[in-house]
Amino acid sequence: MRRILHLMQLVYWNIFASPEKYARHIGVNIGSNCLIDTRNWSSEPYLITIGNNVQVTRGVSIHTHGGANAIRRHHPDFDVFGKEIGTTPAKDLFKFFDSDGNILCLRPDFTPSMARCAAKYFVDEDLPLRLSYVGNTFSNTSLLQGKLKETTQMGAELMGDDSVEADGEMIAMLIDALLQTGLKQFQVSVGEIDYFKGICEDLSLKSEQESVIRDYISNKNFFAVKEYLQSENIPEEQIKVIMAIEDLFGSMDMLEEAGKLSSHPLVQGAIERLKNLYEVLCAYGVEKYVSFDLGMLSSYQYYTGI
Repeated sequence: MRRILHLMQLVYWNIFASPEKYARHIGVNIGSNCLIDTRNWSSEPYLITIGNNVQVTRGVSIHTHGGANAIRRHHPDFDVFGKEIGTTPAKDLFKFFDSDGNILCLRPDFTPSMARCAAKYFVDEDLPLRLSYVGNTFSNTSLLQGKLKETTQMGAELMGDDSVEADGEMIAMLIDALLQTGLKQFQVSVGEIDYFKGICEDLSLKSEQESVIRDYISNKNFFAVKEYLQSENIPEEQIKVIMAIEDLFGSMDMLEEAGKLSSHPLVQGAIERLKNLYEVLCAYGVEKYVSFDLGMLSSYQYYTGI
């Protein structure tokens, strides 16, 4: 009878009880406002303490990677997303006033908030800083092609280490996270912004021209790129170089061809970094999930390197 009762208790705690109740039952110390979705704990769960506002998911990769979860508010100060850090244009923000007359906005992007968090709270850290985040973002733009203005973003940041090994670590972690979801066939596209910047410098394009071209390419609108360059009276040979970026995606063989377009130091440095990155990814055993796309640009101006 005692064995039957013990078996029923095991069934309840392992199947019917919520993961959070199960964790508390075995001795895990859990704070408030937490989301626990795993039943996998160490042999001494009573030694584990989880603070407030923590999320632990099944098959987690980010949280078990040493990344601290950063909780950022929905209504950051408007200045966090100003032009000086090259993020979302002011016209695309959902803005409103608080009771003191300060301009606030709904969060359009996580990266500036993560940078501000690191600069404010971890400025004295000597070791590379790993942060992760998950939450909703809001963009008030009419050019989303049917996409929602509110989306959920999940990501991780590795700050304080600009080595190619750090890039490889984060990409390998991303691939592992996707594999944990059950995906088997997928490709992670990797670009290098310095390649595009080097091409623009080599062709002596103005910063305003570079910005317009970047926006078009980020939307994969190469027809608009060509029309704009022609309207700016750019020589046809230079237009061909810019238009060639459209086809610069694929495997390592593509990188060899991409390097022939320009001898500019930024271009050659970008190609060399991607080759070194590929070696790191091979060491992780994830190279088959990676392809390169030198036309993968972002309208966010703060992106550098990989």
